[in-house]
Amino acid sequence: MKQKLALSLAAMLLPLSAAAATEPAKEPRELGVESSIVFPSDSTIRNWQADRDRGIWIEGRRGEWYYGTFAGICRDIDFAQAIGVETRGAGRLDKFASIVVRGERCLLSSFVTSAPPPSKRDKAKDIMGEKPAAN
Repeated sequence: MKQKLALSLAAMLLPLSAAAATEPAKEPRELGVESSIVFPSDSTIRNWQADRDRGIWIEGRRGEWYYGTFAGICRDIDFAQAIGVETRGAGRLDKFASIVVRGERCLLSSFVTSAPPPSKRDKAKDIMGEKPAAN
């Protein structure tokens, strides 16, 4: 009985493994392309990291990273615990939106697809003058 159950289970899973093998490989996304996050909220933005006072990395829902460049400097973003997004009615985070930090609006001048932010180890190597490791 157990042998028949195991064989029938294996027969059921066989088509699933064949379907997974025929799926095309995902193409890597192009970096540096103007982009947007539709309806930005805590369910579509997973994480963020400040790039001193000149930019911000934002991680989307599916783990994709974006980099927003500020039109000027954005004071206190390095020390902020939370940020807000002002979309001006468009309902999307793009180069026309603002990041709100402690009541101050930081206008974005660009919002592009990006690689993840550098790790602390890579930043330390950069400061020391060494070449960061390639991922």
